[in-house]
Amino acid sequence: MSRDAPEIDGAGTVAPPPPGKIRCDACPVLCYIAEGRSGACDRYANVEGVLTRVDPLVMLERAVEHGDAVTPFLGEGAEWDGALAPSPSRFVTAIGAGTTYPDYKPAPFIVSSRVEGVDMVTVVTEGIFSYCGVKAKIDTDRHLGPERALVRYGGEPIGHVTTGEYGSQMLSLGGVHHLTGGSKKEGRMTCEALLALCNKQAVELAVDDGVSIVVQAGAPPIIDGVVEHRMRVGCGSAAIGMFAKQWFEHVDEVVVVDDHITGVLSEHQAGKLLDVPPTGIKLRGRRSTPGRYFRVAEPGSGWGGTNIEDPLTILEPFDPKVARPGTTLLMVSTTGDHAAYFVLDGALSPVETPMPEAVRASVERVQENCEPALCSVLFIGGAGGSLRAGVTENPVRLTRSVKDALTRVTSGGAEVYVWPGGGITYMVDVTRLPDNAFGYVPTPALVAPIEFTMTLEDYRALGGYVEAVRPLSSLGDVERQVALPAADGEAWPFDARHFPKALSPKALAGDRGTR
Repeated sequence: MSRDAPEIDGAGTVAPPPPGKIRCDACPVLCYIAEGRSGACDRYANVEGVLTRVDPLVMLERAVEHGDAVTPFLGEGAEWDGALAPSPSRFVTAIGAGTTYPDYKPAPFIVSSRVEGVDMVTVVTEGIFSYCGVKAKIDTDRHLGPERALVRYGGEPIGHVTTGEYGSQMLSLGGVHHLTGGSKKEGRMTCEALLALCNKQAVELAVDDGVSIVVQAGAPPIIDGVVEHRMRVGCGSAAIGMFAKQWFEHVDEVVVVDDHITGVLSEHQAGKLLDVPPTGIKLRGRRSTPGRYFRVAEPGSGWGGTNIEDPLTILEPFDPKVARPGTTLLMVSTTGDHAAYFVLDGALSPVETPMPEAVRASVERVQENCEPALCSVLFIGGAGGSLRAGVTENPVRLTRSVKDALTRVTSGGAEVYVWPGGGITYMVDVTRLPDNAFGYVPTPALVAPIEFTMTLEDYRALGGYVEAVRPLSSLGDVERQVALPAADGEAWPFDARHFPKALSPKALAGDRGTR
């Protein structure tokens, strides 16, 4: 790999490349690349003196029924003859397409297809995202670290712990301040971690005053060396509501231990409606509504995401005016991973006792209702002016077209969520993209695929590069390309429901209405 930086004189002019090297202009780094070597990003190489994109252009395929016939996926080694199905079964992604840098150029591929008799255009480019990051959802009730605690990779801060969500802890990683606002090493490590996470690789992170965690999209989190198997069924109060009817016939009292809301069966409204009598139980913590307690313990990796290992430490002495010897008590965590059964002795102290089979079955039911613990990784990036300039000479029109639902945004063919408000800020689940869909440039920034699909009429209206449009069938002459099957359950980019103003029955009948 050649990482030779270009020489720039005092006027900012880039010097000619040294003998035997070519200059890559695909990003601001402007590498000089020797014959047979690749640039710093490993994405472009010098092939016999020609700047060449190393990775293939990726197309997605789906099987489409035509009467009794089915268009199959391309088999390994099969070649595409360029013929189009009546409803396109191929979609060109931006993976391997290349960039528009230095921005004024049209996107690398502007491809036309015909869908239900309507001419459609897909504009594809690999965006260079300095303003980008990852939102990671970690399914666990364990405490990862204090909110706002720094998350580190290779010792460098790359993000922070953010507000938790129901049954999950959340990390916010990357962003322009970590990529470009700190030291060179911080930017490099941030870019390295984001690239690995977005390409579905495992990354070990450390939380200040918290845990060590291995995060990998679609895989269970590994926290301090322990694989997490279940996310909690709900908070302690929710668990009482879900399982009260299964508990009250077999046990006198149930406490569901939870860092957020600990539930108590006899006091909870679910218990009241089932005529569960008071047991005289008293809990530490702050009482909210009947049967619901906050802050029974501090956050941690013990019972229900608290720092306790002995559940009895959250109990005050039972009320002697109400409690009676022989009262049975089940204490269980929100995942069912922790559970213990007690009986009050003559002094009204809970004594741990072997759990009856019926009670054990109820704990197993809690476990059964817990979903598998996974890590979810969402790439988030903003399509700025430079990227939009590869679609149209008037970039704001593309933004308006996206907001008006005339243009559909995808990333590697995967459906994205476009945030409301200004700009084109989008999020995408990285597991929905083909493998190794993301790249990087050492500015540092991530390179992510993005596609804009619209009707040819709308593309012309927003001032697009209509002269650069080429038919999908013409891509057969692209030297490096690969066809991959579309992900199961993924919305097909050409589905008519995504273009209601263009592909609705009324529009197809010839009445396009007011556009």
